[in-house]
This record gives sequence, structure tokens and C-alpha cells, in this order.
Amino acid sequence: MTWCIYLTHPEVRIDPEIPVPEWGLSDIGRARARLACDFPFAEHIRDIVSSGEVKAKETARVFAEGCPVRIHIRQDLHENDRSATGFLPPAEFEETADRFFAEPHASIRGWERAIDAQTRIVSGVREALSDLGHDAPVLFTGHGAVGTLLMCHLMNVPISRSHDQKRGGCWYRFERDWLTSQAGRDLNWTEL
Repeated sequence: MTWCIYLTHPEVRIDPEIPVPEWGLSDIGRARARLACDFPFAEHIRDIVSSGEVKAKETARVFAEGCPVRIHIRQDLHENDRSATGFLPPAEFEETADRFFAEPHASIRGWERAIDAQTRIVSGVREALSDLGHDAPVLFTGHGAVGTLLMCHLMNVPISRSHDQKRGGCWYRFERDWLTSQAGRDLNWTEL
């Protein structure tokens, strides 16, 4: 089997006093993360590759509670770097995120450029799969923006927020060879 799953972390505990990469899952997020074990792909997963951010690692651990898997952490699979602004109120965040996707070659308010985040996530997924050295299905636990950038690459379409998930805790399945062939078509997020 040569397919993979990209799963985004569900709801988090928002705390403006804590750096965003250190936010953990909320009780609702933890409950939703458990639902991933009920999807048909779960029984095939033996390896999880997680972003190093707390919420992604917690998502991986919750999945691992119900399934016999190994967890691998990769720091290069983090969400787009938004440390220049830190926490933004929801409306301001959404406006900035809209610009992030609409202007992929520009650094919006000091954020990592979307084109650079896309290159990083695609390279990180390729390297992670190469490091594992097997063709069994792999679950990636990560984040919405870079998951969308990966999806755009897999489908060979321009970066666009139109491919973004509607809420956290969503997944899609992709074939490994799409990382090179970009032959993915009509990928969509499925909610937990």
C-alpha cells in the first residue's frame, strides 16, 4: 500500500499568553482526535509522523492510544511560521490568513511566505517517507495551513485558500507518488 493520510489537529486551548506552537488540545479536540481510530484507514497505520508542535503531537498520541503505532516527530512539519504577530484575534487572524494564501510570494505581516511553507512541508513529507524506508501507509498529524499547501502541491494547483479545511480535525488521503507526479485530483478534507 502506498497511500498516506494527512490529519490536522482538532480544537485547541487558546491562550494568548502562550506561544501558539505550545497550545495543546482542548477536551473537545481530544475527543474528536479519538474519532480518527474509527475511520477505515486506522487499522492499516503503523507509523505516525507528527509536527513538533504540541497540538499535533497530542493528536498523534491520542490516535496511538487506540492503535499499535510508532510516533516519529519532525520539526520541519510545523505550521506556517506566524511568530511575527503571535496570537491574533479571530477576525484579524482570518484577514491575515486570507492574504497569506492570496499572496503566496509575499511575507504577510512578517509571516513565513506560503510558497516557502509549501516547499518545506512537501520536502519534509518526502524526507519522512524516505527515512521510514517502507511502503506501508503513514499517518501525518499536522496543521491546516501547511496541510492545505501540501494538498495544492499534490493536485498541482495554485496556492489558494479555497482548498482550506473549514475547521480543524480534518483529513485527506493521498498517494505517495503524487509528491512527484502531482497527479492528485479533487482532493477534499473529510471531517472527524
